[in-house]
Amino acid sequence: MEFKNIIINKKARFDYEILESIEAGIMLLGTEVKSMRAGKCNIAEGYIVEENGELFLKNVNISAYSHGNINNHDPLRKRKLLAHKKEIIKIVKSIKEKGITVIPLKFYFKESLIKVEVGICKGKKLYDKRESIKERDDKKNIDRQMKKNYY
Repeated sequence: MEFKNIIINKKARFDYEILESIEAGIMLLGTEVKSMRAGKCNIAEGYIVEENGELFLKNVNISAYSHGNINNHDPLRKRKLLAHKKEIIKIVKSIKEKGITVIPLKFYFKESLIKVEVGICKGKKLYDKRESIKERDDKKNIDRQMKKNYY
């Protein structure tokens, strides 16, 4: 199966420790799909909430379609997530736990459908973030030295 990433939440991997990820569908309007195909989406501030046993994606900005008309969508409206009942129950349980956050990690095409990867996450402490920065810098230095020695 071919996946084409639309947008990835890079900040999530830095700010949160991802415990588990789940694939879910998302209910979108036609103009939202066209905007996402154009890459006009911001998921950095998005999160998932539960209402009446259903999951909703909030605070995700899908910009208004540039060639749309008066019937264009509201960029910050809440969008319903589609998942299997077992997955919904698992996510709802984790939402109710203290210190656990459920956020969107990425949007991608799976064939002709737009899917969202939902992450069950735990926030990192400041020292964990410093550790991540140190590991990333060390890896860059090692790669740079390997490249320098190779040539």
